[in-house]
Amino acid sequence: FYGCPSIGLSLADHGADADFEAAELYAERIVRAVLERPVGESLCLNVNIPVGRPEEIRGVRVCRQNLGYWREEFYRREDPQGREYFWLTGDFVDREPEAPDTDERALAEGYVSVVPVQVDLTDYARMDSLRATLGLE
Repeated sequence: FYGCPSIGLSLADHGADADFEAAELYAERIVRAVLERPVGESLCLNVNIPVGRPEEIRGVRVCRQNLGYWREEFYRREDPQGREYFWLTGDFVDREPEAPDTDERALAEGYVSVVPVQVDLTDYARMDSLRATLGLE
């Protein structure tokens, strides 16, 4: 947001005994590369590391974000002191399972996925047709 480069790193293993060795190795490589050879201001990367030992990871892919979504479920629970809290869970719905260039495909094939992310969600391709629809041209 303010010209500060950022990198979000995630391991695709949510288990209590998750092995972070590959994540540590690839996180260091990616962060070091970006710091040593910057690729522009306001860089924001979403990096996901697949489950597996370092020697099982097939490499790194720069790809796009999958167009899927999370189908979320919330459960009301109580902690041991009787206080209410909500537990979030859910399943990812892959809307394009055959697409070869997505982060989901990279992870499924054993690659670290690196997605450059931006904040501007403007649909520039539709601006002219929207102007015409609204009679502004």
